[in-house]
Amino acid sequence: MKTLRVVICIFLLWGSVRLSRGETSAGRDETSELAALLPQHHMAPTGPSLTLDEIERMAQTRNPEIIVSARRLAAAEAHVPMAGALDDPALMYRGWQVPLQQPWNYNAAQNMFMLSQTFPGFGKRSLRTRVAQTNVATAKAALDAIRLDVRIRVRKAFYDLLRAEEGLRIHDEHVDIARQAVEAARIKYSVGKVPQQDILKAQISMTRLAEHLIRFEQDIELAQARLDTLLGRDPREPINVRGAYATAIDLPSLEALEKAALQSRPDLAQSQAAVEKSRQEQALARKAYSPDFTVSAGYMLMPRGSEFRNNYMVEGSINLPWLNRRKHESEIAEATAMVNEQDAEIAAMRNAAFGQIQEALVQTKSARKLASIYQNSLRPQAEATLHSTVIAYENDRTEFLDLLDSQMTVIDLDLAYFQALADFEARLADLELAVGTPIDQVQRVSAEVTQ
Repeated sequence: MKTLRVVICIFLLWGSVRLSRGETSAGRDETSELAALLPQHHMAPTGPSLTLDEIERMAQTRNPEIIVSARRLAAAEAHVPMAGALDDPALMYRGWQVPLQQPWNYNAAQNMFMLSQTFPGFGKRSLRTRVAQTNVATAKAALDAIRLDVRIRVRKAFYDLLRAEEGLRIHDEHVDIARQAVEAARIKYSVGKVPQQDILKAQISMTRLAEHLIRFEQDIELAQARLDTLLGRDPREPINVRGAYATAIDLPSLEALEKAALQSRPDLAQSQAAVEKSRQEQALARKAYSPDFTVSAGYMLMPRGSEFRNNYMVEGSINLPWLNRRKHESEIAEATAMVNEQDAEIAAMRNAAFGQIQEALVQTKSARKLASIYQNSLRPQAEATLHSTVIAYENDRTEFLDLLDSQMTVIDLDLAYFQALADFEARLADLELAVGTPIDQVQRVSAEVTQ
């Protein structure tokens, strides 16, 4: 293909030199205006050149959303030891029969010092610990969900940037040919060799390249800004990527994907943790009928002159939950309703997950087929057409516009091909988001099960 483009450049340049004496100042001005829109070569980004794996690892450690979620998990873990702990003991002093006429005379009063401790009913402390542990599981699942979401967004931004850079490379390859085409058409038009539509069509082709350039530069800046944001960097910092597309990947069966989703999707794990929490809270609500005990022990100093001035005392108390049955029955009913709600919610989430997987799998297969058509059929056909058009034009068997159309068709198909590759990677990322784990891991597990 590069040889063919060189032939086109040489041929158009030869036509330019041959007819250069017929140039007009008006045509030169129009060409200059168009050429100003198309810088011939673009400098490579000054930022670091990173692979997808490197960017994903950086995002997992630097992304602000992941950092916030990790700290929430740490807070939930720190709460577990205190959930099942006893209440603080209480120290009490009581002065009885202090004379009003001598309020400072504590020798005439009964001075009591008491230490108290409340013990929850049997099983309550362990249930409170389990509830706190389910909060940890929920926070961990939320962290996994954010990690997965960030990884998917990184992949999409990576391939958007890679596709835009490929488009810019194609633009640079074709801009020389576009300039020569405009110049050749302008010279031929100036001497009456071709109609005006030829130069207009050549100018349109250059303008289309300028349009492509604007979109590529915008896409590059946007993708770089998204990647920098996901990496916790300044969105204005430059970044460069390197890598390849993975259209040859084999897609697992729908059954294997659904099975993997039940084990891997963080939102299902988070919902399952919420169900377990509701069940523990239900069991804790039923424990309300187990009474709590308070035990106290103390020392009593009697007034001066008493037969036994130094004494001790013990005290015990128990709450009576059976006398407040209406309250506790309502708590149990509320906890039971929460369990039923969570069960229904996780069933709905599983059904929605299976729908997302099937939809993402269909879109991924379609995107791969489209990319394969561009690679194996459309692009080779367009290049063959351009090759035959060049030969026909050299032998005066076709018009200049046919040559220009063939060249623009190759450009458009090259750009469409890389867009199809990027779309496939985006659909594959959506499939991994629906499954909750990388596709290659699903393939590995499926292969191990088969063996």
